[in-house]
Amino acid sequence: MLKCVLFFLFTIELACSDVQDSNGYLAYCPCMGRFGNQADHFLGALAFSKALNRTLILPPWVEYRYGEPRSRQVPFDTYFKPEALAQYHKVIKMEHFMSEIAPTLWPSEKRVAFCYTQRQGEQDNSCNAKSGNPFGPFWDTFNIDFAASEFYGPLNYDSTNAAMIEKWQQKYPAAKWPVLAFTGAPASFPVQNENRPLHKYMQWSDDIATRSRQFIKKNMSGGGFLGIHLRNGQDWARACQHVKDSPLLFAAPQCVGYKNERGPLTESMCLPSKSDIIKQIKRVLKRLNDIKYVFVASDSNPMVDDLTNALHRLDVSIVNLKPPNPHMDLAILGKANYFIGNCVSSFTAFAKRERDVIGLGSEFWSFPHRKKQKHEEL
Repeated sequence: MLKCVLFFLFTIELACSDVQDSNGYLAYCPCMGRFGNQADHFLGALAFSKALNRTLILPPWVEYRYGEPRSRQVPFDTYFKPEALAQYHKVIKMEHFMSEIAPTLWPSEKRVAFCYTQRQGEQDNSCNAKSGNPFGPFWDTFNIDFAASEFYGPLNYDSTNAAMIEKWQQKYPAAKWPVLAFTGAPASFPVQNENRPLHKYMQWSDDIATRSRQFIKKNMSGGGFLGIHLRNGQDWARACQHVKDSPLLFAAPQCVGYKNERGPLTESMCLPSKSDIIKQIKRVLKRLNDIKYVFVASDSNPMVDDLTNALHRLDVSIVNLKPPNPHMDLAILGKANYFIGNCVSSFTAFAKRERDVIGLGSEFWSFPHRKKQKHEEL
C-alpha cells in the first residue's frame, strides 16, 4: 500500500514514500537534550536538508522517563504533522524509510555513520554512533548498526553558506552516498536566527491540537488568558548560576541577541524572583483587557498558591495542567492572548517561535532590564 505525502507548493505534487529520492536522504539522531533542544536542532536540520536537496528522514523524538535506563523513541507524527513540513521540503518518517526504502537503497553493509571527528567509545577512529544513551537506544529502535564511520570535518552545516553547501554536494554526491546519517543533529544550538521562521511548518498533530482546544474551552472559557512559563527546578537554578560566565547561555539569544546586541543576560532573566514574577504579571494584566485566567506551565513549581494570593484582587483564576504534559503545555501557551516566558529556556523558545509566526504577543521575564524605582530599593 502506498504511503504518500502531498506537497502543496506552487503546484501540487505527489511524493510517495516507496519511491526513492535520487537526490538522497538525510538522517540524524536528536541526541542532545530534551524536547526544546531537539526542536531547535530540528529546524536547523530541516534547513540543512533543503539546502542539500535531500529528503529529511523525520526522526522520532527522544524522551526520558524517570527510573528508566534507556531513552524512549516517540514517532515524529505523535506530536506534529509531516504533511505540514512537506509544504517546505521533502520529508519521510523514519519508520517508513526503514521499512520501504532502506532494504534496497541503504542495506546494512553500506550504513555509514557521519560525525565531525571521532567520538569516544568502544572503537578507535570511529564515530561510535551507538555509544551511550540515547545514541544506542535510538538506532536500536530501527535495528541499525553501522559498518563504518565518516569524518566530515572541517565541513559545517550552515545552510545559508552556498559555498559550503556546494562542498558537501561535491564530497558526498547522492549517487555514492545515498544516505547521510549523522550521529547528532546537523544543526546549531540555539537555532540560527534565519531558521526561526521555519517554525510555521511545525503544526501540532490533530490529537494535540484537539486536546489543547478542549482544555481551553473547559477550563478558560469566558475570557482571555495569559500564558506563563516558569523554569524553577533545582537543576535550572544551578544552571542559572553560570549566567555571568555564559552571556549567551542556552536559548538566551532569543532575547539578548546572538551577539548580546540587545543587552546583557542577567540572573533575574534566567531565574526571576517570586516578587519579580508577580510584579511583571500585574503590569501585563493591567495593560491588557479581558484577561480572566493565567495559565502556568512549569518544570517544577507552578506557584499556584502564590499567584492566587497575589492576584486575587485582579479577578483572575490560575490554571495549570494536572498532571503536567510538556507538549500540551506548549500547545496551550501557543494559543494564549499573551505570553511571558524564560529568555534562557529552549522550551520558552518553542512557544515564542510559534507565537511569532502567527503574530501573537510575547515577552520575557525581567527583560528588558527595568531600573528599580526609589521606593522599590528601600
